Order: sequence, then structure tokens, then C-alpha cells
Amino acid sequence: MPAAASTLPAGARPRVLHVITDPRRRGAQNLARDLDRELRRRGQASALRALAPHPEASAAPGAARTTVLGPGRLHPRTLRALRAAARTADVVVAHGSSTLPACALALAGTRTPFVYVSIGDPRHWTASPARRLRTGALLHRAAAVTALSDEARSVLIERFRLPGALVRTIPNGRSADRYPPARDAADRRAARAALHLPADGLLVAWVGAISPEKRLDLALDVIGRLPDVRLAVAGDGPLRAALQRRDDAARAHFLGDLADPAPLYRAADALLLTSDSEGVPGVLIEAGLAGLPAVATDVGWVRSAVLDGVTGALAPPGDPAALTEALARVLAGDRRALGAAARAHTLARFDLAVVADAWQALLTEVGRPGD
Repeated sequence: MPAAASTLPAGARPRVLHVITDPRRRGAQNLARDLDRELRRRGQASALRALAPHPEASAAPGAARTTVLGPGRLHPRTLRALRAAARTADVVVAHGSSTLPACALALAGTRTPFVYVSIGDPRHWTASPARRLRTGALLHRAAAVTALSDEARSVLIERFRLPGALVRTIPNGRSADRYPPARDAADRRAARAALHLPADGLLVAWVGAISPEKRLDLALDVIGRLPDVRLAVAGDGPLRAALQRRDDAARAHFLGDLADPAPLYRAADALLLTSDSEGVPGVLIEAGLAGLPAVATDVGWVRSAVLDGVTGALAPPGDPAALTEALARVLAGDRRALGAAARAHTLARFDLAVVADAWQALLTEVGRPGD
């Protein structure tokens, strides 16, 4: 059903509960944390909970500060804890695919509505008919579904037969003040020194989970074809050990999970994204705010963040030759102009200050008054 008109008193701000899958620093979790922080900064009651722990999150920065609801994503104890936590909220925001069934189950029969945040490409994660039907049934139970772009909204409506009024476009967002561009060459050298990276030479940043769909193997292949370029990898995951042993990883610096990737953006000459599937990745927004041109695979709705030939370059997924050519072109071009265009584009469309305005309007619309 489409979101009903708000029953909140005029001028009232709903109490918000953000639900994430686990405490890791990933795209959905990062958006939830930033939005929770921004809403609280604006004086709105907002809290964040994770459904379950995750082995990779135990040493992740900020993980200890994230309250975990239960032992598993759909464990009965987790669902009971989520239902109890939702009693103190006027609206729940579900960030990430695992939070969709959790909120649909835990909030069934309650008066608390939930909004589902779709951040990936549903054509990728609902490829089978059974999964598409199951996901569609769950989406119909949400008070609203948000898409990161108008193209993503159209896919959600058509793929799951959702009413148009149910699905809203709200872009991904990041706080501009957290990703300042490098002021000058000295600032860039200082950022490299802080991360123990080489002071001189071309440096490309790669940021993300080291998992199959992110294709760090492809990034290593690309760097292997560019002998004067080094790669700085920020992230961790199940494929890290195997990829570090590859011969073409000799010019790659594995930094692990960074509490703050902003210094890496200031240290680098370009960002490389090699994923097989994405929505509108937060790393492209962060890099754009930092004035860093990006080279990315043309998947999902990446082209809403990277304007080919204007703020960076796009290449087909899974094509190392095309990615190498695109990266070489960006590195040899006017990186200052590309970076300035990237920052201007990102500020206009993805600054959290703008995105949070849209979120506050939607949350007020679907929220219920406190008891």
C-alpha cells in the first residue's frame, strides 16, 4: 500500500529507528550511520540498531558502538528485540536486503510503519523468479520504498509491480564536510605519509569489501598493465589473502578497513571501481566530494555519480582492457578539472544536507504519533 498521509501533529518530527544488517562499514550501513547522525544533529530523535553481529565487524572501527539486536538476522530473539525497539519509534528505516524480511516479520500487526532503502541493483540480487516473488511480497508491506535514482525507481516498480506512489527517489548521500579535497601538493604528500604510502608517483585508490562482486582481481589486472601506477586498497573481506599473493599485487598497498577513508581520497590521483554490480556507490560520492576523478564500471546507476568524460570515465564491467584505457586516459588528462567537476556535481546532487531534507519529509509523511 502507498504511504498514508501523516497523522503526526503539525510540526512534529517522528522518532526514527534505523536498522542495519550488521555493524560492518559497508554501503547500506554507512548511509544509515550518516543519516542517523544528521537527523540527530538537526534535533530529531533517531537511533540505530544492527540485526546481528558479523565476524569481520569485530575489529572494524565503530563496531563496538553499534547495538546488536540478536544472534542472527532472522533469529526469533532478534525479531523480538526489533519489535520491542520499534515500540519507541514512529517509523523504522530498513537499510539493506536482510533488513527487509526482518522488518516485515517483526513489525507485522504493529502500528509502526517501515521504509525500505533499496541501495543495490534488484536485477542482480533477485535474478531467480522465486526470489523476485518473495522480495516483491515483502516490498508491498513497506510504507514506502526509496530508490537511489529515477532509473532504479522504474526498475523497482516494473520488476515487483509496486504502486508508483509507494516508491520514492532519494539519492545516496554523504556529508560534504567529511571529505575535503586536498588543498595542494603538500597536503597530498602528508595524506600519503599518514597512510605509509609512497610520496611520489601516480596512486589509484580502490575502496570496498574484498568480495567476489567487487572484483578487486580486475583492479589488480588493470594496475598490472600500467607499470608506473600503484594501487591503494582500503577494505577487507574473504578474498584478501588470496589476492595479496597474486604476482600483480606487487604494486598494491593493502590498508585494511579504514576508520575514515577521507585521507586516502586526498592522497590519490584517481579512484577505481571495478564492481560487477552496484547501485550508486557511496565511495563514488565520497571521492567526488573530495575532488577525486573516478574510473568505474558502467553498472547499476553508477553513471548518475560518474559523468563519462566530465568527472571521470566509465567502462564495461569485466573488461580489463577497457578499464585500463579509461584509467590511463584519466591519469594522463586534466585531473584537476575532472576533480573540480566531480565535486561540483556531487555537491549539487549527493550532499547529505540536501538528501536529509528529502528524508525528513518522507519520514514525517509515513510516521505515526508517539504514544
